[in-house]
Amino acid sequence: MARTLAHKLIASHLVDGDLTPGSEVAIAIDQTLTQDATGTLVMQELEALGLTRARTETSVQYVDHNLLQADEKNAEDHNFLRSASQRFGAWFSKPGNGVSHPTHMQRFGVPGKTMVGSDSHTCAAGSLGMLAIGVGGLEVALAIAGHPLRVRMPEIWGVRLTGELPPWVSAKDVILEMLRRHGVSGGIGRIIEYHGPGLSGLSAMDRHVIANMGAELGATTSVFPSDSAVRDFLRAEGREDDFEPLAADADATYDVEDHLDLSALEPLIARPSAPDNVVPVHEVAGTDISQVVIGSSANPGLRDFAIAAAIVRGRQTDHAVSFDINPTSREILEDLTRMGATFDLIAAGARIHQAGCMGCIGMGQAPAVGQNSLRTFPRNFPGRSGTREDSVWLCSPETAAAAALTGVITDPRELGQDYPELALPEKASMNTAMLVPPLPEEQARAVELIKGPNITALPDFQQLPDELSAPVLLKTGDDISTDEISPAGAEALPLRSNIPALAEFTFTRVSPDYPRRARDHPDGHIVVGGHNYGQGSSREHAAITPRYLGLRAVIAKSFARIHWQNLANFGIVPLEFTDPEDYADIRLDDTLVLEDLREALATGTELDVHNTTRDHTYRVRHRLSPKQVEAVVAGGVIPLLASQP
Repeated sequence: MARTLAHKLIASHLVDGDLTPGSEVAIAIDQTLTQDATGTLVMQELEALGLTRARTETSVQYVDHNLLQADEKNAEDHNFLRSASQRFGAWFSKPGNGVSHPTHMQRFGVPGKTMVGSDSHTCAAGSLGMLAIGVGGLEVALAIAGHPLRVRMPEIWGVRLTGELPPWVSAKDVILEMLRRHGVSGGIGRIIEYHGPGLSGLSAMDRHVIANMGAELGATTSVFPSDSAVRDFLRAEGREDDFEPLAADADATYDVEDHLDLSALEPLIARPSAPDNVVPVHEVAGTDISQVVIGSSANPGLRDFAIAAAIVRGRQTDHAVSFDINPTSREILEDLTRMGATFDLIAAGARIHQAGCMGCIGMGQAPAVGQNSLRTFPRNFPGRSGTREDSVWLCSPETAAAAALTGVITDPRELGQDYPELALPEKASMNTAMLVPPLPEEQARAVELIKGPNITALPDFQQLPDELSAPVLLKTGDDISTDEISPAGAEALPLRSNIPALAEFTFTRVSPDYPRRARDHPDGHIVVGGHNYGQGSSREHAAITPRYLGLRAVIAKSFARIHWQNLANFGIVPLEFTDPEDYADIRLDDTLVLEDLREALATGTELDVHNTTRDHTYRVRHRLSPKQVEAVVAGGVIPLLASQP
């Protein structure tokens, strides 16, 4: 039987289950990726699990988010992560070496391998023909400890690409077109598999741009074939021996099919404040801007910076615009400089920052209130930039550079210049000095974890009560993001290792007094949500800090995949309305009661919620597997594992 590439990748690593969409499968994991904003919890979880040595082929800990050292907190995290990497047998990528996703692609990505990462954009590695899935940190910790990843088998969504991108249109416009068509929940429960003759014009890094922002579609992951473009990339990185050709069978069929003619695309832009709020650039041309930022994991390739440098070469950016460049890896910065492109950017007025995520997660580069910021980033959720009332637009490097020159949103085709031709180096710099390899096991056992005052222990969580009677302390709308549950930004991010301190930021962008109100209800509370609850970042802090404040259940119209899993991992019951109309009936401070909760979860998928304030009853359902029910009842995965012999 003909198979898709996604089916081949899963089947070659299948531990348990079958490939029927919706059924649970267990997948063996070859590699893991962690970054510093989520990795501290992963390392604390490994310690709690009593792990002595990573059981994966390759595990890498990157430092790319919390780079600004305004005080001692981030430096403490870096020391802890370095010591934990040595202790548990992981590679350690030092601060300034690069953003995890492009750096991993350069140095460790291998076609045909599986990977999980505690970052939702882990899916970018699908550009190399990998099965790479963003998950919560606890799933990564379990994978490092040798456990398979358990997920619901997704549908395979085949997107056939034809044609060739016209001048001034690039890979970012491809994924923005997908978001324009399908929205931020269009990929939920699906793996997107790109195929067709249009692939021939897309480099491996172009594919990275598209695969990366599959996360914004809500997809489990995206996959591309491993073909000549992948071979060229690995050859440039000195790793051609890692190449393996991989593709779908010629007559493979897909659960869902789509077609995208690349030659018909035009420059696109996502307006504030959602990645799917996409329009053609010409429709919003002339809008004043004050900031342009190029970089992040969504446009991480050498080409993405070089094309911007070529566009602004010999010209000066507008006097009212801050033109910021965030190199995505030290390797790319070296190559950009050898080309002379770094000097072109500086001469045009660019501010060159260190290699890292930086403004993508609000770690610096926060824009002014009421001013438009154009970014080549993957997300523009409200407040993610570090400014509470921000106005962030997402676009390609071409559109960003054009706006930097003119001071207004500009269709790059209207600049009045020819599209630049680039001569990129055939060989990358391949500077590996900032990658610290794992210690031999005997030496690793002797390493002491370095814990500064900001590194706290994981909280102890109690079992789920058999009867839950609790008030509704928060009601959210659709598409609430994990940025709004547990904020990014320079104020909150340094507290990622300190759950009690970080908890004080929980939901404050939605309801500033939520932490206080939660403390006023020590016996627990409930949150009610709309569709796609918990979209965005994989950060499990968005589950663990509300749980620390007493959250015991979330009842929503629907959930984003990773956050749904994170809720279950930390003993919070994720429930969905069987009738979404019931959502409108519930008000703040209504008391909801769930009786015989443990038995109801274990013996069926539907149960009743009684609103004693209004004397109404709602039918809800859960999608938890038997293993997940066990974990929720125990208070979370860690207490469940601790209770087992």
